[in-house]
Amino acid sequence: MIPALRLGNGSQLPAVGLGMWKTDRSQVADLVKTAVDVGYRHFDCACDYGNEQQVGQGLKLALQSAACQREDLWITSKLWNTYHAAEHVRQACEKTLDDLGLDYLDLYLVHFPIATRFVPFEDRYPPEWFFDPESPNPKIEYAPVSIEETWRAMEQLVESGLVKNIGVCNFNCQLLRELLTWATTRPSVLQIESHPQLTQEKLIRFCGQEDIAVTAFSPLGAESYYSLNMAEENESVLRQPVIREIAAAVGRTPGQVVLRWGVQRGTSIVPKTARVERLEENLAIFDFELTKEQMEKISALNLNRRFNDPGQFCEAAFNTFFPIYE
Repeated sequence: MIPALRLGNGSQLPAVGLGMWKTDRSQVADLVKTAVDVGYRHFDCACDYGNEQQVGQGLKLALQSAACQREDLWITSKLWNTYHAAEHVRQACEKTLDDLGLDYLDLYLVHFPIATRFVPFEDRYPPEWFFDPESPNPKIEYAPVSIEETWRAMEQLVESGLVKNIGVCNFNCQLLRELLTWATTRPSVLQIESHPQLTQEKLIRFCGQEDIAVTAFSPLGAESYYSLNMAEENESVLRQPVIREIAAAVGRTPGQVVLRWGVQRGTSIVPKTARVERLEENLAIFDFELTKEQMEKISALNLNRRFNDPGQFCEAAFNTFFPIYE
């Protein structure tokens, strides 16, 4: 059994999930079924990942094989930037549910605190970042939609039974604090980039104070970003001498040490892999503990190094300066 984080409403969020970002569609269905067989119950999806239909196929295979029941699974998805207006939120959620072959989501997150111009579902899905990729000078086009408008529509998804929990991604303390002043349904989860080189200690502490669970994406840091030219291999936290020393001391791989640090500090984590042996390795982190000193040494690797930063990649890849972090 994978330990879980208890949310404010009593829901149990498994501490380790499988991230579906950048997983090739041709691999997804078999990977999801294999992951369920290995022991995964938490799957982190999103409209923008472009593979929710294939995730749904894998979930169907798992449920048909009686490897698990629907109530055993925790399925997260995310509202994309183009669907922030109130009239589009439910449509986006229903499209995700249809692709996944599910009646409800365990968690639905606002993917970014970024609202962009609506792209009709029939024109392009997922819509990605450009409003018009065929334009001579394609750009991201901003939409004047408030977080409050989007959140009110998210709350209605809970009221209608389409979603069990709602939350946000990539929010900072101030955005969370503002949301909490008027939210009727409080966010259950904040999902953020966090790893030993981006510890985000103040933000995680604030979430603990407000009873908001934290999920760390990219918990191994640079590894997911090499193929996107957003990180250099010499930035790998897995190559750090302190990580290798601790791994030797506890008889585990560097990856297991870093993932153990993530769950031991109280966050859930959603590492990504398409390799069966790595699926098993990433779950085998609950039969050992890091000492206080080892935890502190890993945290001391913090460089405030953010790999997934719209203020950088939007300008580089989408011709638009779109910062959300200072």
